[in-house]
Amino acid sequence: MKSDFVKMALILGLLSCVGPFAIDMYLPAMPAMAEDFGVSATKSQYTLVSFFIAFGVCQLFYGPAADMFGRKPPLYFGLAIFLLASLGCALSPTIEWLITMRFVQGVGAASVMSIPRAIIRDRYTGTDATRLMALVMLVISISPMLAPLVGSLLMNPFGWPIVFYAVAAATVVSLLLIRFALSETLPVAERVPVKISAMFAAFKVLFRDPIFMGMTLIGGMGTASFFSFLAIAAFLYTEYYGLTPTQFSLAFALNALGFFTSSQFAASLGERFGGVAVVKWAVNGFALTALVHLLLNISGVDNFVVLVTLLLLSNAFLGLIVPTTMVLSLDEHGPIAGTAAALGGTLQMVLGAIAIVIVSAVFDGSPFTLVSSIAVCGMSSVILFFLTLRRPAHPVNG
Repeated sequence: MKSDFVKMALILGLLSCVGPFAIDMYLPAMPAMAEDFGVSATKSQYTLVSFFIAFGVCQLFYGPAADMFGRKPPLYFGLAIFLLASLGCALSPTIEWLITMRFVQGVGAASVMSIPRAIIRDRYTGTDATRLMALVMLVISISPMLAPLVGSLLMNPFGWPIVFYAVAAATVVSLLLIRFALSETLPVAERVPVKISAMFAAFKVLFRDPIFMGMTLIGGMGTASFFSFLAIAAFLYTEYYGLTPTQFSLAFALNALGFFTSSQFAASLGERFGGVAVVKWAVNGFALTALVHLLLNISGVDNFVVLVTLLLLSNAFLGLIVPTTMVLSLDEHGPIAGTAAALGGTLQMVLGAIAIVIVSAVFDGSPFTLVSSIAVCGMSSVILFFLTLRRPAHPVNG
């Protein structure tokens, strides 16, 4: 494997960790934070909702900006906002202030969600792009596997604000990486005009492309599934199953392991069977696992080991779905890769935010809410797949 390929994976993976790091490291602190502010679990979950709304919507601006000004300037701008907002979160005197600062934090974090995808598309397509996307996700796996554990270890002696100081420190490292280790991948000659009309013209092309929309929404069902878990996992694991914050972090890491292990096979499977076939079998496996989990729960099976095992299996299928659908959605849109990645990311984050609002509103303290929401996402992904690829509008690689 070429050294520059690995270097690119490390850099983009570490940059892409910034947003998830601000989520995953924070999860073990949510019950303690709610107690400190004297608010309900539902109100504390608004700190996630506000982050994801900004995180999703603002990609619509970073993507076109990356096509107009190059990849690096919007990254500098977004991470500077993220750094200041992280410090604001740490110093929050009220839950309302924290919700607001989390929104601003999401505004900044959006830059490192969509732009790395566009950088991958600048350099690679097809199987190589899938392989690099999977390698980036392997690096990102540092966040869900270690961040909750680090967060729980830090907050025990120092309290929950230390989590945001740690996130701020990680942001400084990201800025240094961009400055000294990341080259600009979009030459001036290939940048699109700085026109609002160009942005809307690109959006028009993307919304009319059923392959782009279908692949994006299939990935969005995976995002909604995972965000449902994020919204209630800390309360479910610690209050219903009685885990400590550290035990929750370890269980969270185990679930994440399924996703990131399987994602490393996405490129080789796509090369052998084709990306479309990988998505087809993975969405069916995801839906089947989720339905089995739901039926077990309805029949009275309420066991923590069963829960974690089936979540691990579901996430393993998502590890094949997410990188493959990302690549397939961008393959036909090289000249507007930044805008395409941004729109795709926005739609997926919006679906995730909607999932958080719904599961937070109906969560009754038991696993049923989580299990049923994942089953809905699984069945929706199957329906979307067959609607999307029944008659492709243009050839799909693989």
